Amino acid sequence: MMLAPRVALLLLSGVAATGTAVAQDLPATAQDRFAMLDRNGDGKVSRDEYDGDAFFRLVDADHNYRVSVDEVQAVLGPQRDDEFSAAEWVRIADQNGDGELSAEEMRRSSEMRFQSLDANHDETLELSELQMGIGRR
Repeated sequence: MMLAPRVALLLLSGVAATGTAVAQDLPATAQDRFAMLDRNGDGKVSRDEYDGDAFFRLVDADHNYRVSVDEVQAVLGPQRDDEFSAAEWVRIADQNGDGELSAEEMRRSSEMRFQSLDANHDETLELSELQMGIGRR
């Protein structure tokens, strides 16, 4: 299933969007973000729904198998208060220091974020876990 830019942004921002990589406003509330991630409507966000590979394919607008700061910025749009900038997100996930993200780096970053949000370690995210993680730097 293809993710939208909005879900992609939610993944990147630690929380994950449909279509092309164009900046769009994220839902303002954690509940709305959670509903967007919970694609099957079961009240939990699974690892499959928190999909770093789908996000990578979406954000890699030029299809060169690398994600640049500009490509991340196109999805994130203007920086919001207390949220990471595109450059900060890339720097954090960029394990080899080349200034771009590979699919593997994106996958690892998403996995690490999922693990950090999964406070009760049940391999799913609940709304309360997502609420605690939004904006957490």
